[in-house]
Amino acid sequence: MRRPSTTKFRTIGIRDPTLDIDRELRTGSLAPSELPPRSLETGIGAEVRRLRKSLDLTMAELAASSGISAGMLSKIENGAISPSLATLDSLAKALNVPISRLFAETEERRDCSFVKSGTGVRIDRRGTKAGHLYDLLGHSLAGEIGVEPYLITLSEDALPYTNFRHAGVEFLYMLSGKVRYRHADRSYVMEPGDALFFDAAARHGPEELIEKPMRYLSIIIYPRQRE
Repeated sequence: MRRPSTTKFRTIGIRDPTLDIDRELRTGSLAPSELPPRSLETGIGAEVRRLRKSLDLTMAELAASSGISAGMLSKIENGAISPSLATLDSLAKALNVPISRLFAETEERRDCSFVKSGTGVRIDRRGTKAGHLYDLLGHSLAGEIGVEPYLITLSEDALPYTNFRHAGVEFLYMLSGKVRYRHADRSYVMEPGDALFFDAAARHGPEELIEKPMRYLSIIIYPRQRE
């Protein structure tokens, strides 16, 4: 008589896919996943500042045309006070928009800049930086942090230049060619696939153009200056 099998069967569990939603939404970044709540005052202030800058108005000019003090306008733009409806109405008239427009800065509205291939803003630097071609691939539209991504091409007539210096940090990613890039008191030979991230307050730039022409991605990140 055959004895009953003693083989143990492992139970195969079916995982609820909803348990992986949070994991799927995360990236490898260390940026906080929780966004700080945005108050109504902060949203109104951000929209007023955005509209003012789109009209190329200074804070003093908008304050004068809306009949409020520059100090009050500064507090409104920084979300430090809750302006009255009368004040908002004056600002809306000075900005030539309906008052409802000042409430347009909501949680769902986020900056986005899309640039089709070959349509970036071309900057051809002259003098000691001749042959350095910059294609601006986008820009941050608002907020306290400015971001400028460039596709940089150093042509055959480009010259070395190591005296770039500005606020913020910069990230370089080499696409083609070969360059010796200097940052402060050190230099790095960069080839396709190499990356360099540094404090842009120190002097930096291409020290030796080994294989021309060359192209690399440059992303500059800096704090915006407020009026």
